[in-house]
Amino acid sequence: MLKKLFKKSLDNNFEAMGINERNVSLIYPNNQRKHYKLADDKVLTKNILETYDIPCAKTYAVIERIGDIIPKWKSIQQYKKIAVKPANGSGGGGIQILTKKEDGWYRNGELYPEESIFMHMANIIMGCFSLGSDDRVLIEACIEPHPFFHEIYPEGVPDFRVILLHGKPIISMLRIPTDISDGKANLHQGGLGIGIDMQKGELLQAHDGQNYHDVHPDNGNQIKGKKIPYWEAIIEISKNTAAHFPLQYLGIDIVIDKTLGPLIMEINVRPGLGIQLANGVGMKVVLS
Repeated sequence: MLKKLFKKSLDNNFEAMGINERNVSLIYPNNQRKHYKLADDKVLTKNILETYDIPCAKTYAVIERIGDIIPKWKSIQQYKKIAVKPANGSGGGGIQILTKKEDGWYRNGELYPEESIFMHMANIIMGCFSLGSDDRVLIEACIEPHPFFHEIYPEGVPDFRVILLHGKPIISMLRIPTDISDGKANLHQGGLGIGIDMQKGELLQAHDGQNYHDVHPDNGNQIKGKKIPYWEAIIEISKNTAAHFPLQYLGIDIVIDKTLGPLIMEINVRPGLGIQLANGVGMKVVLS
């Protein structure tokens, strides 16, 4: 479907960039392969962010061995809400949000036995969410989305993606969940991609993979024209992050916590091309 849409866009002088051209003209000349792991591994990413005091979700624990699961789990019981992630996962796979109540831990509103939590962590370590390679469990503070996002869609954790080339932000979008994306903002899981006027810090139309919308297609809440809170801070944090990574072309994912403001979530060495459709403009135009 995406390929057909890009072809249609090309026919309309959209000047979209395809994956091969992106790789050859942007990724390979600007990013050395030895540095990919700094973006692909969330633990390594956070080590850099924390070293340079770049705001990100607080790390509660990192688990490298199955034998460490239970003692590390016992060490974080003071927290009431956590995010459990594979360090090398992608596309939101393997992420679980857990909430602690008096009778135990809950996931998606249902009681979630500790045995199931431990099994999930073991699966992460064994590489079930990282193409079969050994992995680590990252346990960190859970983001509480800023009310701005709830005005558009009340569930999940939306995020901004800012793509930078040589430290300069060149294009960005907001990814936000839908009813079919199960709380995930990822575009390939059904989330919306919303273009951004980077000069005004304002939302443009949303793209659902087929059509454009001025309002959220599930609830009719306004999207187009909404001013983005903390936009100048988001751009500055993006630039600061890019300055401390040896990657000249990268995508930076940022959330806005209701208390802490903008926080870096992930670094992407191969940011997807759906951002072109979200903005209605091809990368060739952006780079010209």
